[in-house]
Amino acid sequence: MFKIIILTALTALLCACQQPESGIEEAPDTAEAPEVSVAAETARVPQIGAWGVDLANRDISIRPGDDFFAYANGTWLATYELPADKTSFGSFQALHERSQERIQTLVQELTEADPTTGSVEQKIRDYYASFLDTDSLDALGIEPLIRDLQTIAAISDLDQLAAVFADADLLGTLSPLSAGIEIDRMNPDRWIVGVSLSGLGLPDRDYYLEDTERFIELREAYLVHIEKMLSLAGWENAAESAAAIMAVETAVAELQWPRADRRNRDLTYNLKTLETVEADYPGFPWRTFLAIEGEVPDELNVRHPSVMVPLLALIAETDLAVWRAYLTYNLVSSNAFALTAAVDDANFDFRGRILAGQPEQRQRWRRAISLVAGQSGLGDALGQVYVARYFPPESKVMMEELVANLREALRQRIEALDWMTADTKKLALEKLAGFTQNIGYPDQWKDYSSINIAEGDLLGNVRRLREFNRAQAIARLSKPTDRHEWFMPPPTVNAYYVAQFNSITFPAGILDAPFFDPAADPAVNYGGIGAVIGHEIGHGFDDQGSKSDARGVQRDWWTPEDRARFEALGDKLITQYSAYEPVPGTFINGETNLGENIGDLGGLNMAYYAYRLSLGGEEAPILDGLTGDQRFFLAYAQIWRGKMREETLLNRLNSGVHSPNEFRVNGVVRNMDAWYEAFDVGPEDAMYLPPDQRVRIW
Repeated sequence: MFKIIILTALTALLCACQQPESGIEEAPDTAEAPEVSVAAETARVPQIGAWGVDLANRDISIRPGDDFFAYANGTWLATYELPADKTSFGSFQALHERSQERIQTLVQELTEADPTTGSVEQKIRDYYASFLDTDSLDALGIEPLIRDLQTIAAISDLDQLAAVFADADLLGTLSPLSAGIEIDRMNPDRWIVGVSLSGLGLPDRDYYLEDTERFIELREAYLVHIEKMLSLAGWENAAESAAAIMAVETAVAELQWPRADRRNRDLTYNLKTLETVEADYPGFPWRTFLAIEGEVPDELNVRHPSVMVPLLALIAETDLAVWRAYLTYNLVSSNAFALTAAVDDANFDFRGRILAGQPEQRQRWRRAISLVAGQSGLGDALGQVYVARYFPPESKVMMEELVANLREALRQRIEALDWMTADTKKLALEKLAGFTQNIGYPDQWKDYSSINIAEGDLLGNVRRLREFNRAQAIARLSKPTDRHEWFMPPPTVNAYYVAQFNSITFPAGILDAPFFDPAADPAVNYGGIGAVIGHEIGHGFDDQGSKSDARGVQRDWWTPEDRARFEALGDKLITQYSAYEPVPGTFINGETNLGENIGDLGGLNMAYYAYRLSLGGEEAPILDGLTGDQRFFLAYAQIWRGKMREETLLNRLNSGVHSPNEFRVNGVVRNMDAWYEAFDVGPEDAMYLPPDQRVRIW
C-alpha cells in the first residue's frame, strides 16, 4: 500500500485558504442535476451595496494611485478586528463562513428527519455528531490510537519501517518518503505512481535551516511541543526523543529542494522502471513500500531524484528508535483533532497559537463542518444538497457565458501579441480552444454506500474514510483518467486549473457575492469572478502551465525565441514582486510566486478586455459617480480585501506560492494602462510605473 499524493501538488489554486484536504477520491456514480433552487425564485437585487461593491469600505482620503488596495478597502482595514479564533479574514473567509453556515443548516435538516441506518443522511449526522461529542473523546483519552501506537512500537527492521511508511496516510502520520498516484504528464490519459521527499512537521525547509531570531524561537517552541505530545502518548524519555526527532527532520529539510525547484515541471518528471529505481537507489525495500494489493507498479515518477540516495541512506542509518518516536509524535499530532481535549489543545497551542498566531480554536461546530464537508470527508454528499439549495441553474448558464467571453478575450489578445511569433501563436490558440471547464458541481456524484460511519467513533470514522479514499485512488491505476473529474467538493470557496487535463474548475461555493452575483453590475462580475476565471485560464499560460500543450502533454511547443521573450517578461515580474516587503525584513519570493502572479496579472487583463468587449463599443453608465472601469477595478480590489496575523503572513511568505492580498491588487493594477486612465494616476503617485516598466504578458 502507499500514501496518496495530495492533489494540490498537481493543480494551480486561486488562493491558499480553503484548500482541498489531502486525498484523491473516486469519480462517483451518475446523478441527476440539482433541483431548481428556492433562491432562483426570489427577486434579484445585488447582495452587496446598490450594484455590487460596498463603497463604505473605501478610504477616499487615500489617493488611488498611492495605494489602491487601501483606497478600496481602507476603512474596513482600519476598523475590522480579527476575532481570536481567526488567523485571517476577508472576502474569501466571509464567503467560506457563509458556506459553512448553510451546510450546518442542511446538516441539521438532514439529521432531524431520523435518517435510515446506512443512508448518507445517517452518515452525515453521525460523523458530525461524533466530532461534537467531546465527552466521549475525553473519556477515551489516547485509547483510539492504541492499535496504531502498537504497530509503530513493533517496528524492528527496515522492511517493517517501510511498511509503516507506506501506511502513513491511513495512520495519519508522516513519512520522509511519500508515494502516491498522479496524472502522467507525458500521457495524461493514465495515472502513474510517483515518489518524493516529504515528512516535515514544520511548514518548509527554511523553518529548520534559517538562523533568524523568529525561526530559532519557533524551533525551540517546536521541541517543547514534540516533547509534550510524546508525553501525552505515554512516551518515555520524551525530551531526548524530541531532540532526536528535530535532528532527523532537520536532516530531511537539508535535502529538500527549494520551493522554486519543487514547482519546476522540467525537474520533477523522471519516469523510471521499478527495476531501474531498485538499481539506482538500492538498499531500500521498494517492493514492500510500493505493494498495492500484492502487486507493485512497473514504473515510477521520481519527483526529486537528486535527494533519493542521501534520503534513503538517512532512513537506513537512523536508529529505528528515532523513527518509532518520529512516527509516534506525528501520529498523535496529526490525529489530535479526533482525541481528548488535552491532546487537541496541546496540538493547537503550537500549531495554532505559536505557529499561526491564532489565540483561540475555531468554534467546534465549524471544525466539524470542515471535517464532514471536506474532500476527505462526505463532501460530495453535502455538495449535492448544497447546490440544489444555493446554486440556481441560471448561475451556471451565466458562468458559462462569462467563461466563453474570457476565452474570446484571450484569443484576441494572443492574436495581437507583439512578442510572440505566428508559429507559437497557432499552438497557443489551439491550447486555448482545448480548455475544458467544470462549473458549479460535477456531472457525477460519489457513492458513499460502502462506508460505515458510526456514532461515537470519531477516529474510526476518520480511518474508514481514509481507507475509502485510498481504495478509490488505487482503483485509478487500472483505468484511464477522467478529464472532467472534480478534486474539490462543490461548496468550496476556491478554483483551480489542472495542467494535465488543461481544465479549469469553479465550484459553486465561490460563485456567490462578492465574486459573482447575477444581479450585480456587469463591471462587478467581470472584476470579480471574471478575474478569477482569467486567473485559472492564465495558469495554462504561466511559467509552468505553459510547458503543457492543448491535451495537457508536457512538451515544449514554443519556438526558442518566443520562450526566451516570455521568460524575460517573467523575469521583470519576478523583479517587481521581489522588491515588495510585506513584513519588515521579509520579501515576497518573486520566483516561487511567479505562476500565481502571472495568473493574477493575465487574469485581470483578460477580464478587463472581456468587459470592454461586452459593452459593444459603448461606455457603461455612471453609478454613484464611478465609471464602469472604476467599478471594475474596485470590484477586483474588493475580492482581495482581507487582514492576516503577522505569524500567518510570515508562514505564507516562507512556505506558500501566493502573494499577500495587498500585492495581488497593487502589484497587478500598476501594470495595467487602463487602471492609470480610470483613476488618473500619474508620475506624482506612489504606485506609478513608467509605461516601459509595466509588464504586459497575456
